[in-house]
Parts: sequence; C-alpha cells; structure tokens
Amino acid sequence: MNPHDIGVAMFAGVAALLVARVPVGVSMLLSGAIGYAAITGLWPLLNTLKTLPFSRFSSYTLSVIPLFLLMGEFATKGGMNAALFRAARAWFGHWRGGLAVATIGGCAAFGAICGSSLATAATMSQVAGPEMRRAGYSPALATGALAAGGTLGILIPPSVILVIYAIYTEQSIGHLFVAAAIPGLLATAGYMLVVNLYARFVPAAAPPSPRVPWRKRIAVSREVWPALLVFLIVVIGIYAGWFSPTEGAAVGAVSVGLLAALVGEMRMRAFVDSLLATAETAALMFVILLGAELFSAALALSRLPVSVSTWVISLGLAPVTVLAIILAIYLVLGCAMESLAMVLLTLPVFVPVVLALDFGLSQGQVLVWFGILVLVAVEVGMISPPFGLNLFVINALAKDVPITETWRGVLGFCVSDVLRLVILVAFPGLSLWLPSLSW
Repeated sequence: MNPHDIGVAMFAGVAALLVARVPVGVSMLLSGAIGYAAITGLWPLLNTLKTLPFSRFSSYTLSVIPLFLLMGEFATKGGMNAALFRAARAWFGHWRGGLAVATIGGCAAFGAICGSSLATAATMSQVAGPEMRRAGYSPALATGALAAGGTLGILIPPSVILVIYAIYTEQSIGHLFVAAAIPGLLATAGYMLVVNLYARFVPAAAPPSPRVPWRKRIAVSREVWPALLVFLIVVIGIYAGWFSPTEGAAVGAVSVGLLAALVGEMRMRAFVDSLLATAETAALMFVILLGAELFSAALALSRLPVSVSTWVISLGLAPVTVLAIILAIYLVLGCAMESLAMVLLTLPVFVPVVLALDFGLSQGQVLVWFGILVLVAVEVGMISPPFGLNLFVINALAKDVPITETWRGVLGFCVSDVLRLVILVAFPGLSLWLPSLSW
C-alpha cells in the first residue's frame, strides 16, 4: 500500500472507531500511530512517541487553554450567568419574544467570559429555561433559543477553539479574537431577529412580558459591569499588546475568580469543583491534541494533503467555489462530530488547499478569515439536527421536552447561521477589518 492510500485509510479508520464509540482523541491517536508505522516503520514511530508529547505539551502557549477554561468555571460557579440574564431580561424582556431575546443576550454576555459552547448552553438553560417555561413559552422556542444561544460561547472571544486554531496555524490569538467580534455581534443580532419573527408568526409561543422601568434596568446592570470589564481588559489587553494571551488568560481567571468569591456565589467547595472540572476538561482536550498531532504527522508523511491541494487546483474551480465546498463539508461533519475533533482532523487537509487559492489576500489574512468561517460552520453543526451536541445538552436538562420539539425550534437559527456564513464569505472585511488595524 502506497503512502497516499495509507492516508485515506487513516481517515476511514478514525470514522470506524468513532462509530464504535471509541473516544475521539484515542481514535486519532490509534489511526495516526498505525498510519505512521505503516509508512516509516515501528521504530521511527516509537522514537516519535518518545518526544512528541513533551514537545507539544511543554509549549508555554498551550497553558492559555486551562486558564480560559478556569475563567469559565469560575463564572459559572459564581452565578454570573444569573446576573447576566437578569440584566438582559431588564433591557430586552418587553420585546416580542422578550425572554428568548434576553436568553440570547445573556448567552452572548456569558460567552464573553466562558469560551465554551456546551458550558454556555448548560448554565444558561438552568437560569433562563425555567423562566421561559413559567412565562408560557413554547417548548420548541425555549429549547431552540437556549441551544442556539449556547453556540455564542465559542464565537464571542475568548474562544477555546480559536486558541487551538491559532496555535495550529501559528496565527496571533489576539487577531483571531478581534476578528470574531463582528461575526459574534452579527450572530447575536441574527438570533434575536429569528426570535422576533417567530413571536410575530406564532404569538402564542411567546407571551408578552411587561416593560421594566429604567431605574430597575440601571440597577440590575450594575451587577454585571465587573464581568464585562474583565472581558474588555482581557481582549483589548491581548490585542493592544499589554500582555500576552497566556498572561491575559491568567488575568481573566484570577479576576473572575475574585469577583465570583467577593460578589458572587462561589465558596470553597465550588472553588475546588472549578479546579477539578478545569483539569478534567483540559486533560480531555490535550488527549485530543496529542492524537491530532500524531495524526497530522502521519498525514504529512503520506503527502495526502499535498495531493488533495494539487488535485483541487487542477480542477480550475473558482476559489470561492472551493471554499463553499469545504464549508459545506464542515456543515455535514458538524452534524455528527465533536467540534474540536472535527477542526483538528480536517485542518491538515483543508489549510493547504485554502492557502493554495488566490483570494487577493495575504496568507495571514486568509488564515484569520478561514478560521472565523470554520468557527461559524462548527457553530452551525452544534445545533444541526439530528446530532448537534447542544441539542442533546439542552434535551438532557429539559427532560420533559421531546427532542423533536428542540429540532423544530432550532431550524430558524440554523437558517440564520447559514445566511451569516454566506455574508462572511462574500465580505471578508467583516472579519478582517479589526485585525487590519494592527497589521
């Protein structure tokens, strides 16, 4: 078997192991190890395994991942999600579908200090879900808004997936964070518009809420300014060069931890639980990273990415057409795969293809733009029926709501996501304008 065929077989092996319910990191590690040994032999594989884990995990940059995860855990355990929802409800609750709109706003604000889609969906569902159900909202709209709002956790910086993408492509984490700002605002506005349209066409699904007096709006807003200030300091500080991404993550984690202890609900037990949850999640991510590293090394030896890139160019398709095909693949894969694994599995093949195309942009601009497009496509996959992970998280928390109701409620948000993806492809400047200010 030639190296090219081995590369193809590696992808088939990962797919078969995933179907057999083998963990993602282990699947990529096994397929990568077998492929590497088949191309170079057993001893070169053992030599690589001897040095690969240390060379990857001793990277100072990787410490940003557990720090951002810890910041999100502190925010969750400190009850900041409830304060953010109360503020969003005070400002948006009187709109059509006001509680669902407030849920989207609360998810956006919580995503600014969390960085995880599943964590945002899970924590906000515990606060906003019961409120919407008590107000008479339809199960479809309530769970659909929670599932869609949760995806803002990986789009609005800081985003763990963007950090990993930046490390893999050797791009600035700060540039990617600010590049996601405008798409994140577009996502929030699009979701709010979907809720408004849903409430207009199905009024019974979203009973009106009373308008909150201005004095109360200002009062509840005072509860959330510390958390939002931390977000601004972290993101602007990284972008402006006040501190490195790792230092920014440390500043954010310590600041949110202190706020959660002083003005929030976090006590010693919650503090310990935050540390344990962070360690567990970081360990799972690092296993996936190790598997992806070996898988990528074996793929590079097979020269499959180069072959795919050469073949795509030989087709003579327009660059935008090729990009649309790649994003369509992400949308399909996102319906059945975990987001981080999907990104790490496909980047070794898709990044060389994208860099070989002429979009009239520099290589750095292409990588930043492509990273945002991939993130949005992954976001769509997390709420795409039937296997989007956010749908199952919400359904597990709202046990009395059939999963089919959640599928029905999330369709409008999926349409909004696809339209936004088209807009970002057509207008790269929406993603590149803010980073370009420092290029």
